[in-house]
Amino acid sequence: MTGQAISYIRVSTIEQNTDSQKAILSNIKIDKTFEESISGKNTDRPKLKEMLEYVREGDTVYIRDLSRLARNTKDLLDIVEYLNNKGVALKSIKENIDTSTNFGKLMITFLAAIYEFERANLLERQRDGIAVAKKLGKYKGRKKVPKPDNFKEVYKKWLNREIKSNAAIRELNISEYAFYKFVREENANG
Repeated sequence: MTGQAISYIRVSTIEQNTDSQKAILSNIKIDKTFEESISGKNTDRPKLKEMLEYVREGDTVYIRDLSRLARNTKDLLDIVEYLNNKGVALKSIKENIDTSTNFGKLMITFLAAIYEFERANLLERQRDGIAVAKKLGKYKGRKKVPKPDNFKEVYKKWLNREIKSNAAIRELNISEYAFYKFVREENANG
């Protein structure tokens, strides 16, 4: 039984386009494509989840490169292990990796570690740059989010389990981080 050829295409933002990934995958007869515009560091990627549920034993998932699939070693290895357990191969075109081979399994582990190392170095350089900017008085940090006027009302509904946190966040039009920061403040004051 031969499986299907599945492609997973991801860009980080809506402004970016998927043309380069599609061009690289164009010489492969793809049966089904899963495509999304969402950051790789976001673990809640609907199309990735849909693709992982869709694939069956004998299928092969094609990606342009490993960074399209995961941003850190743990996530990448978890996804590869999940695919392996389902009997699904992963082929990364850019890195020329095929996880159905022993060499491919070794290389995926090695390359995942390199990607994580590069990401850690990038974040370290970013932190160093922020530290220098702070010394020079040029970095003010993240803008403070004002507490919405209706926070106490929404917080009370949330506390009484009349609404869930995602509904409260939507109603307040703030981020999840800001919501829980305000919740912590309320608990400390209450």
